[in-house]
Amino acid sequence: MDVILLEKVDNLGGLGDKVKVKAGYGRNYLIPTGKATPATPENVARFEARRAELEKTAADALAAAETRRQGLEGLEITITSKAGEEGKLFGSVGTTDIIQAAADAGHTIEKHEVRMPEGAFRMVGEYEVMLHLHTDLDVAIRIHVTPE
Repeated sequence: MDVILLEKVDNLGGLGDKVKVKAGYGRNYLIPTGKATPATPENVARFEARRAELEKTAADALAAAETRRQGLEGLEITITSKAGEEGKLFGSVGTTDIIQAAADAGHTIEKHEVRMPEGAFRMVGEYEVMLHLHTDLDVAIRIHVTPE
């Protein structure tokens, strides 16, 4: 299935690229979320007419993400949790805990922006978490997990 991307998609392409994707991926994800449109001659002409508007929208989104990155850069959050004598937590510290601690510090973070490739934290210590603010923009924050 050929589609025209209406915004930059990770590992696929940028705005205006005509790419071939599997039919299910295009039909069930890209098209319903507004990230792409089928590559028919009518849609190609419609896209070319709207290209400037879409590029301006993409530039505005990147500028907003850059502003957020500057506010989050160097952020250090302390989360206290019950822990045993060896530093093992009773439970874990996950994305919702990080979002709540950031909100308490005055920063708004969405759940889908938090990247934790190793999963939730189960030990006391310092960790670095990546926040994926935009397809081109990531920022690292430090999380300090301390015992109660």
